[in-house]
Amino acid sequence: MASIKDIITRTYQNFKGVDFSNSNVSSNRSPNSVNMWKNYTDSNGTCIETRPGMRLLGNFSNQVFGLFFYKVLNTTIVLVHAGTKLYKWNNYPNSPVNTTELYTGLNPSYSQSFIFNNIFFLKDGLNYIEYDGTTAKEVEPTIPITSIGKKPTGEIINDDYDTVYQPVNVLTSKRKNGFVADGTSTQYHLDTTGLDSASTFICTATVNGVSKVETVDFSVDRTNGVVTFFNAPSAPTEDGESNVFITFSKTDHNYKTRITHCNLLCEFDNRIFFSGNQNYPNAIFHSELNDPRYIKDTAYYEDGLDLAPIRAIIPGNNVLWVIKEINQNTTGIYYHTPTIDSQEGKIYPGVSGNINIGCVSTGINFNDDVVFFSKNGLEGISGNIYSEQLLSHRSSLVDSKLLNENSYNNIKLCEYKGYLLCLINSHVYLADSRQRFQNGTTEIEYEWFYWELANNITYIKEYQGDLFLANASGDIYKFDSNSTETIPSIWTTSKDDFGYEAYIKTTNKRGGVATLKPMSNDALKVSTIVDGEIREKNTYDDTKGYIAYRIKDKKFKEIQLKFSSNKPFGLFSCTLQGFVAGYIKR
Repeated sequence: MASIKDIITRTYQNFKGVDFSNSNVSSNRSPNSVNMWKNYTDSNGTCIETRPGMRLLGNFSNQVFGLFFYKVLNTTIVLVHAGTKLYKWNNYPNSPVNTTELYTGLNPSYSQSFIFNNIFFLKDGLNYIEYDGTTAKEVEPTIPITSIGKKPTGEIINDDYDTVYQPVNVLTSKRKNGFVADGTSTQYHLDTTGLDSASTFICTATVNGVSKVETVDFSVDRTNGVVTFFNAPSAPTEDGESNVFITFSKTDHNYKTRITHCNLLCEFDNRIFFSGNQNYPNAIFHSELNDPRYIKDTAYYEDGLDLAPIRAIIPGNNVLWVIKEINQNTTGIYYHTPTIDSQEGKIYPGVSGNINIGCVSTGINFNDDVVFFSKNGLEGISGNIYSEQLLSHRSSLVDSKLLNENSYNNIKLCEYKGYLLCLINSHVYLADSRQRFQNGTTEIEYEWFYWELANNITYIKEYQGDLFLANASGDIYKFDSNSTETIPSIWTTSKDDFGYEAYIKTTNKRGGVATLKPMSNDALKVSTIVDGEIREKNTYDDTKGYIAYRIKDKKFKEIQLKFSSNKPFGLFSCTLQGFVAGYIKR
């Protein structure tokens, strides 16, 4: 039986992260931690420490919806989407900001980008913009050759020859037709009728490589789709070669907006995939191979018969995952696998997964773990995509706080130094990819940390190991270890009854030592929480790399240590000693 002479030493170390789930928290997790994390670069994950501070870089007057880094040769160009404009930040990272306005008329909504052949492309849910380092403009679409190798009458020369050469490009109303001239015919019948008026587009042509212009060299019957040359084009030098190419325009209603109104994009299989168009809520579209300026009118897929919108498109495990909004009647997950079709070439047919839970905000491929946010928290997809697909929960340790956030349905995600940062207003939840554990149901979960920022942040971005944040006022910040920001940080140990739940305890006032990471902190406060009551003790400095604190608390059931400061500190381990006394009395 325990007696008053029994001394128990408790050592808290190998800290993992937070646990907001319940009162039964393991000794290496904290039930109350703010603004702490593991900086694996400095201490190899053996120490928890205060997060870096935020340093103001500049202000763009309007809310920042995108921050992009575009490298041309050896020069890095910084672009900012603020309000309805796209700026080039000329004196990055200096402030006050010196900018060049590149484009106006952007959608005041979050934008995404990619780079292809050293050209920067931007999508904002309303526009599709390209920038070559000098000029920003609407994407200049590829003009498809929709038929080739035909007679002037429009007839097929050879039944074995496929006269439908390239499908229509939804990004443009322009098309080309290729003909084999016979040397006598002047009328050429296009592959469609009802062309756009001359006020919309003046038709052009090339005959044996020589440019021809409407009204000068030919006339156009737009109703019937017939071009009449004033002089008959000569036959080609090589038999059967298309030597007459006519460029015309026919606008298909809402074709272009299929893509411009998308607010989701990703790169997959050397193509760009688009989704998030509220007029096509369950559809995804894709570009041609290595050509983001060409999107066939047939290159789209509908995932499900319902109109539940798609919330995330995520490449992973050699397939494209499509995560839809929650719908009780149908599956919430589809996947698209590259497949070769004998006629269409590469296609991406959709397959319904066996997971019914849906997505309420967004998702990401986090270090080869496809995850998304459901109404229950962060979920991960595991198992064989062709047979059994399993949904594993990833956020049990923080769900009690995470799910009660007012803007839970509007999470912003960013990978940073091996963490998945989940931003909700001024709060950041960090999933640690290097620390995983198996919960009671055999699911693999992440360890987590939790930050509270000084003000509401609406945008977050990582670039080459640096973290950038922005807000609705147009401020752009960078995480900086030399920042002068005041950061209130806390680490509280778990509730400890010294292994004797039914007994009262008293501390040994000489039994407390903490091993610290010296960070020039002379204001590290040590407190105890005794049966829920906070008792402040003393303030210390970390010069020696350790502190010895005197803790004298009597007749308690449970006790916790609390380390806190407004200056950065790092904690490797801490100890506490206590005596076990008699039974707890009512």
